[in-house]
Amino acid sequence: MGDTLTGLPPLEGSVKRGGSLADFTWFRCGGPAEWLVKPSDVEDLSQFLSQLDPAIPVLPVGVGSNLIVRDGGVRGVVVRLPKSFAEISIEGDNRVRAGGSAMGITVASKARDASIAGLEFLRGIPGTSGGAVRMNAGAYGREIKDILVEATLVMRDGTVETWPLERFEYQYRKSAVPTGAVVVDAVFQGEAGDPDEIGAEMDRIAAEREASQPLRSRTGGSTFKNPPGHKAWQLIDEAGCRGLTIGGAQVSEKHTNFLLNIGNATAADIEALGDEVRRRVFDHCGIELEWEIRRVGDAE
Repeated sequence: MGDTLTGLPPLEGSVKRGGSLADFTWFRCGGPAEWLVKPSDVEDLSQFLSQLDPAIPVLPVGVGSNLIVRDGGVRGVVVRLPKSFAEISIEGDNRVRAGGSAMGITVASKARDASIAGLEFLRGIPGTSGGAVRMNAGAYGREIKDILVEATLVMRDGTVETWPLERFEYQYRKSAVPTGAVVVDAVFQGEAGDPDEIGAEMDRIAAEREASQPLRSRTGGSTFKNPPGHKAWQLIDEAGCRGLTIGGAQVSEKHTNFLLNIGNATAADIEALGDEVRRRVFDHCGIELEWEIRRVGDAE
């Protein structure tokens, strides 16, 4: 389905000019991608990127659960891995191999069914494996760096590389994955466990999330990183930001480190609200909150 009229290299998958990102990002707002690209498989993605003009930026996007797409949209190519990249297989030695678009909850469930413990926290991460590997996602006391063995990346120039854990140079919500590289596959290490106990822990995580987070709202998950020795939500609450509203965006009453689209919020509303929260927290206690949500694209 490669279209020579687009000026982009041929692709077996799909290419859409002006592809909507608001249709699937969790905030349900923001501008379109200049080109929304869905490759059919790793080879298709590799060939496409190897022939793509190096001056054209590439942004990989998962399910958009931790993302603000600004209202002017994203220039260049946005790569979204389709369901063909969501396969999960059980390997020897209590290892689970997950495609880049496999959801965390699905990976945790497959591990449970195979009597593999240690991956339960993925139940609390509402994104894809690829996104989790890129940002060292974490929840309930564990992070991706605690379970990753290796991951396969298609680099911006189209080369395919398999990186061991050490090469990611993981820090809190941060990795050495370069701009434009796409995580297409990851191997996670667990340990032998009892499926009933694993399931019970996953249920506990699910219940705790439901009780403490606004899961049924249009939100982007945790907005700010926890500063060393502090909880971001607590600093936000103490600065008087609970329920604070700008335009159609609001600080959640249920969990103050979540921003919500409560109506027809623009991305600018949400980002402005986040910056106002940061300002108020700094004025209150002198601590500068760092964004955890990725903000991409151009303002209107």
